[in-house]
Amino acid sequence: MAFVLGLNAKLYRNTGTYGTPVWELINNVRDLRLNLEKGEADVTTRGGNGWEQVVATLKSATIEWGMLWDTADTDFTAIRTSFLGDTTMEFLVLDGLVATTGSQGLRAICMVNRFTRNENLREALTVDVAAKPTYDANAPSWFTVT
Repeated sequence: MAFVLGLNAKLYRNTGTYGTPVWELINNVRDLRLNLEKGEADVTTRGGNGWEQVVATLKSATIEWGMLWDTADTDFTAIRTSFLGDTTMEFLVLDGLVATTGSQGLRAICMVNRFTRNENLREALTVDVAAKPTYDANAPSWFTVT
């Protein structure tokens, strides 16, 4: 049985272009969640024997993670700047290193739409970040390192 530990998964941001990406590993990541969902359309008919019937419609993705509040960290600063400036960032959420053949995950141009600072009394300052794919000529895709 093959499995991957969560601590071995990686989050990258592209500091190059879409056609010539430069994947920078974001080390200041605590827990990360990649939410992938599909909407649905109701196609229930009387022939469904009393069962509701649906078909899948649009996919959606949300990348959510925590970071330490570290204003000296260039990734933290870039993500905060993207949030405050309403600019896009390209992310790659992989189950391994970008240099490892077979690593896979979501590649998407995103808007950072949540940047929540947490000020718990007995903890370091942290921030909860969320990013979602946005309008771009390059649609989100499932990426596999070859």
